[in-house]
Amino acid sequence: MKEFLKKKDIEISLKRYGIDALGAMAQGLFCSLLIGTIINTVGTQFKIPFLMEKVATISGVDYTVGGLATAMSGPAMAVAIGYALKCPPLVLFSMITVGFAANALGGAGGPLAVLFVAILAAEFGKAVSKETKVDILVTPLVTIGVGVFFSWLIAPPLGRAAMAVGNLIMWATELQPFLMGILVSVVVGMALTLPISSAAICAALQLTGLAGGAAVAGCCAQMIGFAVISFKENKWGGLVSQGIGTSMLQMGNIIRNPRVWIAPTLASAITGPIATCIFRLQMNGAPVSSGMGTCGLVGQIGVYTGWVSDVAAGTKAGITGFDWLGLLLISFVLPAAISLIIHAAVVRLGWVKEGDLKL
Repeated sequence: MKEFLKKKDIEISLKRYGIDALGAMAQGLFCSLLIGTIINTVGTQFKIPFLMEKVATISGVDYTVGGLATAMSGPAMAVAIGYALKCPPLVLFSMITVGFAANALGGAGGPLAVLFVAILAAEFGKAVSKETKVDILVTPLVTIGVGVFFSWLIAPPLGRAAMAVGNLIMWATELQPFLMGILVSVVVGMALTLPISSAAICAALQLTGLAGGAAVAGCCAQMIGFAVISFKENKWGGLVSQGIGTSMLQMGNIIRNPRVWIAPTLASAITGPIATCIFRLQMNGAPVSSGMGTCGLVGQIGVYTGWVSDVAAGTKAGITGFDWLGLLLISFVLPAAISLIIHAAVVRLGWVKEGDLKL
């Protein structure tokens, strides 16, 4: 069995499923749901006719360009997961149907359902791939059959479970914005820096509202924090690559000296409750944006699209200067200032020395 699994490149491990597959799922979401949301927002805000008009009507539902991208989130996630699991072509192409089924049957918690179902379908597909003389028939049948069966069996309960957990976190954040602001900000921020996907976690739990705002704060604290405290070693290239790229670049240094993580993590513990208690910063855009921070400014774009949606829905009177001030301070100013102050203390204590943050 071990030899067969090795031959088929089926690796049952936390790294393969919890890091590789989860990270790829976030990329699939980014290239469908998130991009579609951004396209719709750009079209609406800048009054671009082509982006505002319907380009297709399917089963009575009208779709804009952005709407088409958003509708493909399930297939995009599944194909991305299949790619991360190194699926052969016939398995990879069959994942389109699997992703559509899992996302549709998973409801609002579809992303979590897609993760589990896509992994199962991909591994079964890989197991039978090129094992018969009619591979062109067998491999797609097995992959799609397994995927649709598990979508029917486990996608609805997984979707409901994900929504229940997400709703619990959001309810708790509304009830206890200070404590939950700290908890959500620190946990999601650390997930952003670790080699797992904070974006996929937020998407799976449908984390929005105040909890989404706390998540944005935590992610920004990690990215901007590491970018500024390592500026001496990494200069402008490091500032950009970490500030609008990813703080995950520091993982090697964190493993060598975990104390380099103190400043950004404490900064997230401070900015999280400021976001929830003072500025009432909410992420009501695409949930995946909650776990993106300043990566490509996706977190900030997500907050803005949420404002626009709330104004259109009548739940928000308008976008105020206080809103913009809060977003600017939480995203950039406070993480930079707080991280620099804490890092200076850490260096003075001798816990971190020059070169520890060199990329």
